[in-house]
Amino acid sequence: MNETASAENIQGPTAWQNPTMRNRVARRYRKEKIFKALGIAGLASATLALAILIGSILYIGLSGFSTTSIRLDITLDSQIIGDLSNRTEAERTTLLQQANYNTLIRDSLRAKFPDAQSRRDIFSLMRLISNGARDEIRQLLMDKPSLIGETISIDLPASSNVDMFIKGQISRDVPQSDRKISDQQIAWIDQLDAEERISTNFNWRLLSSGDSREPELAGVWGAVVGSFYTLMVCFLVAFPVGVASAIYLEEFAPQNRWTDLIEVNINNLAAVPSIVFGLLGLAIFLNVFNMPRSAPMVGGLTLALMTLPTIIIASRAAIKAVPPSIRDAATGLGASPVQTVFHHVLPLSMPGILTGTIIGMAQALGETAPLLMIGMVAFIVDIPQGVTDAATALPVQIFLWADSPERGFLEKTSAAIIVLLGFLVIMNGLAIWLRQKFEKRW
Repeated sequence: MNETASAENIQGPTAWQNPTMRNRVARRYRKEKIFKALGIAGLASATLALAILIGSILYIGLSGFSTTSIRLDITLDSQIIGDLSNRTEAERTTLLQQANYNTLIRDSLRAKFPDAQSRRDIFSLMRLISNGARDEIRQLLMDKPSLIGETISIDLPASSNVDMFIKGQISRDVPQSDRKISDQQIAWIDQLDAEERISTNFNWRLLSSGDSREPELAGVWGAVVGSFYTLMVCFLVAFPVGVASAIYLEEFAPQNRWTDLIEVNINNLAAVPSIVFGLLGLAIFLNVFNMPRSAPMVGGLTLALMTLPTIIIASRAAIKAVPPSIRDAATGLGASPVQTVFHHVLPLSMPGILTGTIIGMAQALGETAPLLMIGMVAFIVDIPQGVTDAATALPVQIFLWADSPERGFLEKTSAAIIVLLGFLVIMNGLAIWLRQKFEKRW
């Protein structure tokens, strides 16, 4: 009787009104509020850190997409370039390629600034113009040799120091000894600017040329093409091998010690540092098979080895998530095990497989250490034309520029990071579109 009354007192409407229960409920609500506040704080901190990271990259890198040009009046003297009359096409090409275009630029600058008489002043004057200016004039004459003998007004790329000064990254207020541009050069720049001969335009060279020792001439197109070829080889090797391995392990492999050993090793390989795969690629593809060094084929095969565990694990999880009723229905209608897998299980699991592939390919896109081990850190100027040509990749290009002492490469590094992020967004967008396409089919 006493126990029944005690139970009724606990379960009665007044049980939650006593101080003990109210304190207990209040503590529970306080803990929930604290947990919610910590979650919001963590999310806000992560968002703030991401905003600071992206903001700093954009703040520094956006200026890398612009370049400074100086318009000069160049007299294309035939005595300096050479007489092209009565010559064959091959002789004309050779003559134009070997002409001393620096003399043309120097004469134009001396005519513009007659006060520069000493050898030192002329050297400082020439440093206003990029070393690539002669290539601009050469290409112009290769396209229009009829301009020889005329005086033309042409926009030539400024040197990196002038470019930094125009963009405000080199201040004129600091002492001359603390900046890479002299007071005399600043006076010349001010005169050119007053005559509206200095302009800032979009830096197409950044997106259309290869690497260079000069910051104002360096571009990322060679690295973009190298990354594309490398990822193409990686995908063509890792995706079919990874999906086929996942199908076998999940649908056909017998459950024994060998299968367990393979599964354990696949899970362990997913946690192996990427540089180990670089050593593996160096030992096998270069030393054993003698494949071309610094080639996208070797880089793609090395990254495929690193990406395989990720694709296999994600593909197995996607295949396992397909309901058993799908398999039973297909078998009941007379489908063979292979038909069941390829006609029903694989299409249903393809969205999850593509998700794992996205993760693996994104990881491969940002890897640097394995590519350094196989020699893709070399200075490559030419644009690769195939998977066997010498090339570099975007992460390696960023690594090289970040390690360069020239200040002009700082903005080029951030600009290359922006291009890399854009490359990643495009690749992931394509993969997500393919995944949604498969989802709509089923």
